[in-house]
Order: sequence, then C-alpha cells, then structure tokens
Amino acid sequence: MKKTLIAIPAMDSVPTQFAQSLSMLQKVEQTAISFNVGSLVYSSRNELTKRAIEMGADFVFWLDSDMVFDPDVLQRMHDTLEKENLDILTGVYFRRVQPFTPVLFEKLDMTENGCTWKEFDRIPEGLFEVAGCGFGCVLMKTEVFIDVFMKHQRFFEPIQGTGEDLSFCWRARDCGYKIVCDPSIPLGHVGHQIITRAFFDTFAKVRSDNNADTTKR
Repeated sequence: MKKTLIAIPAMDSVPTQFAQSLSMLQKVEQTAISFNVGSLVYSSRNELTKRAIEMGADFVFWLDSDMVFDPDVLQRMHDTLEKENLDILTGVYFRRVQPFTPVLFEKLDMTENGCTWKEFDRIPEGLFEVAGCGFGCVLMKTEVFIDVFMKHQRFFEPIQGTGEDLSFCWRARDCGYKIVCDPSIPLGHVGHQIITRAFFDTFAKVRSDNNADTTKR
C-alpha cells in the first residue's frame, strides 16, 4: 500500500475553518498527518520533507494551515496525479488581500542570487502547466525531494528575493519535473473573508467594469 504524509507547517494556532476542513478530510490508503510548528516556514517544510522520506512515504500532501477545502480533495488529487502520471499537482487558491490574484506563476526565472516572475493574467481551463505555485494545497511524489536534494543540496531554503515555495518550484523544474495545476479543485484561503474562485471572478469583473466606466468618462 502506498503511503501519503499530510504535511502542515503552522504557527502556534490554526483558524477554526482549517481545523474543520482537516477533520472532515477523507484519507486515502495509508495516510499520516504531521504538523511542524515554527515561525520559519522554509524550516518547517524542510523538517516535514525529512519526515516524509524517513517514514518511506510515497507522496506528500502539503496543506497550509489557513486553507479551506472539500473532504474529497486528497482523493481527487491522487486520482488525477496517478491517471495523468504527474509528479507535482496543485490546486488554485487566491491571495487573502487585494487584488486577490491566484498564487500561480506563468514564468519564473531564477538564479541562486535572485529571481523574476510573471503571474497568470487568467486561469486556463483544464489541467495546465505552471512555472511556480504557492504550496497551500500541493500533492507530490516524495521521490522529487530526493532528486532536488541530490542536485541542489537543499529543499526549501529561500533564494534571495522570493519565498520558499517558488524557490523549491525552480529547483524541481531545474531537475526536469513539471508542475501541473488542476483549476477544478475548490479551495478557500482564510483571511478576513474566505477567498474562493467565485469571489475572485466577481471581484475581477467589478474591477474591469469600473475601469471601463472610468475610460468612457
């Protein structure tokens, strides 16, 4: 049986919305949950990665402690990962503050000294490849970590000018791995309000309409 580690970097407490989603999450095959509490996210991710490797997990399911998700999200992502023979699969979630853009990146150019990136202007339909993503809800094969470490001697350590998630994305892609997004996965991001795709689409339309009205004046 294949093993999956649900890996959750967290601070001292988590939002009740996340706790409720986690309590209702449907497990797959052999599933374990591991929190790592700490103020440095990259250090927590590194520690969780080491635990996954040590326990012999086949997959790591990353969840940020401010996410909201459906009970079947893990099963759905497992099904897609295996059906499409993918290595890294992410859902779509949105920033908690304006302009509420998706945490997805179309381009990501990076060296160990810094990086530049371009966000997606719109979300394509169906599965699509991304250059980088946030790690709020990501399912991936544990073997990716081993290859990344063999080549770069590190996992999530931030490259200057960017976060730990994009730094890892760049290293994984440098090792030949593709990162694929499934936009059909419904996710919420807990802020002062829960930011979902429906909220973002409405926000984007209102902003577009307002800009059009301003242009006409």
